[in-house]
Amino acid sequence: MFTGIIEEVGVIKEVQHGHRSMQLAVSCTKVLEDVAKGDSIAVDGVCLTVVEFTSTFFRADVMPETFASTTLSAMKPGSHVNLERAISANGRFGGHFVSGHVDQVGEIVSIRPASNAVYVEIRTQRELLPYIMEKGSIAIDGTSLTIFAVKNDTFTISLIPATQKDSQIGRKKVGAKVNIECDILVKYMDRLIFKRHQETLGGGLSMDILAANGFLK
Repeated sequence: MFTGIIEEVGVIKEVQHGHRSMQLAVSCTKVLEDVAKGDSIAVDGVCLTVVEFTSTFFRADVMPETFASTTLSAMKPGSHVNLERAISANGRFGGHFVSGHVDQVGEIVSIRPASNAVYVEIRTQRELLPYIMEKGSIAIDGTSLTIFAVKNDTFTISLIPATQKDSQIGRKKVGAKVNIECDILVKYMDRLIFKRHQETLGGGLSMDILAANGFLK
């Protein structure tokens, strides 16, 4: 489990391609401070397992499902990636619950500076939009961000100066692909409440259902 607070931006040192799979070697420093074989590190929001490491880089395997459904398949030597170690039990929790399991790959469709912030509009498939709500949380390339607007097939996030500087999302351009992970709590609520009532009552999520389950007063 991660928090979406990026610890450092690493650099892809080496890529070894297999059949619909790959192994990455990632150059970095901070996330190696207490690393051990088998540890989880989020690479651009994708939870990967450390299989080998030195004082300057670690290696991780990318299985076929991850290769097919995330941006990691496009990585090459020199690519920059967001890195975060799994949260420790006694660590600070500064973002939101991020599992490192990507829901979809989105595309940046506009970037608009506004004072000290930058608004980034991202297009995604409409099936994901029920999990995306204004003022809610979302992870983009592993970075915990707040949603400021939702349209038909896009949503907008805002980058503060620190995020622009310390994570890879602030360096991407229009047309770039990004890994999207919706708030896991929203997905659990959908699974436990919406789907249960849909199966038993044949209907969808309603104000009455939310009230009956304690979400409204």
